[in-house]
Amino acid sequence: MSFSRLVLRYTAFAVLATLVNLATQRGILAFGTGPALFAAALIAGTGTGLVTKYWLDKHWIFFDRDRGLAAHSRQFTLYTVMGLATTAIFWGLETAFWLAWQSDAMREAGGVLGLAIGYVVKYNLDRRFVFTGARHVPAHAG
Repeated sequence: MSFSRLVLRYTAFAVLATLVNLATQRGILAFGTGPALFAAALIAGTGTGLVTKYWLDKHWIFFDRDRGLAAHSRQFTLYTVMGLATTAIFWGLETAFWLAWQSDAMREAGGVLGLAIGYVVKYNLDRRFVFTGARHVPAHAG
């Protein structure tokens, strides 16, 4: 796969996972407002986005063929660990935008910005540490 096709596919999957994340958050925040619901929305949205992105990355970005519970458990654990730092970027920007503007639109803008930055970092971590036996497109390919 060419580098440009990889970028297009990875971007499309990041957008899809972002939409899953934000839709989950909206579903929870439809029940009301407040710090507890906000935290629940962040956690649930992150979880649904994570599972969606893992499956898409494994099969359509890294073409990883590892199968079975042991392989999936190891990879999903590493994938999740690699996502902790990128989640901090996402949560930090989303929370900062919410605190600064107190608006759902700006909260989501912060979330989208945080996720975009996080996904660039995440791809490089996953390529290096999670999907080590998978086929890769070199970072410098054109």
